[in-house]
Amino acid sequence: MKIKTGVFCLFLITAMAVKAQDQHNEYVQKGEFGITVGAAHYFGDLNTRASINRPKPALGLFFRKQFGNYVGLRLSAHFAQLGYSDTYSKNEYQKTRNLSFNSNIWEVALQGDFNFFKFIPGDPYYGFTPYITLGVGAFTYDPYAYLNGTKEYLRPLGTEGQQIGYNGRKPYSTIAVCIPLGVGIKYNITDRLNLSFEIAHRFTTTDYLDDVSTTYIGASRFAPNSAGALLQDRSYELDPDNVIGVEGRQRGWSKQKDQYIIAEIGLSLNISSYKCPSAK
Repeated sequence: MKIKTGVFCLFLITAMAVKAQDQHNEYVQKGEFGITVGAAHYFGDLNTRASINRPKPALGLFFRKQFGNYVGLRLSAHFAQLGYSDTYSKNEYQKTRNLSFNSNIWEVALQGDFNFFKFIPGDPYYGFTPYITLGVGAFTYDPYAYLNGTKEYLRPLGTEGQQIGYNGRKPYSTIAVCIPLGVGIKYNITDRLNLSFEIAHRFTTTDYLDDVSTTYIGASRFAPNSAGALLQDRSYELDPDNVIGVEGRQRGWSKQKDQYIIAEIGLSLNISSYKCPSAK
């Protein structure tokens, strides 16, 4: 009797385990919807050494469509703040140049994500994976600086002669393309929630994220004491007798585009379904 009871219990436990496994295999992750919070940092003509010492806030939303356990397609939107100043540089020329900027970034991107490990929410054996991401996006920017406590947008001033067509220069667009390339890790908290951390570098098609790119055109090209004249060269603020912003002198490095990076923590909600069990 005891043997029959034991066999029956073993059979019952095995059947329950098989059923649970079958149900688990029927789980299908369709995608994720999530939010992110983190920090952004700028690299360019004012930060030539790629120092990471002035991060600014970044927020994001995303939807990821999952194609199996390894590949996903993500649509994301970000708001970030970027900014830097020559005062942070260790280069003496840059310190003397004394330029600075800030800008708000609004970005939309389409990215492909690839998981290194199989990722199945709710499965303790497949609840973690590192991943890589690559995509293309567009973003808006509009650099500004402060002059005597007043916020001045730099593009309309034509600090490098764009407004007067100096040497064929034209006003730059406030919209540019970015190429996000990054790595991340993702951890499944419950069958509905995931936690992630990602760092993605943005290569861009603009060298005017900081309003600095080519050469000085000299203060004489502007109205006397105008915002353009005072912001195209700010070396006078440090030493009026050592003004470096003379026409033709290098102001920036146009052969390398500006870039930025976003590091963020994300929380996402799984969108899932279950496959209908097979008739067999």
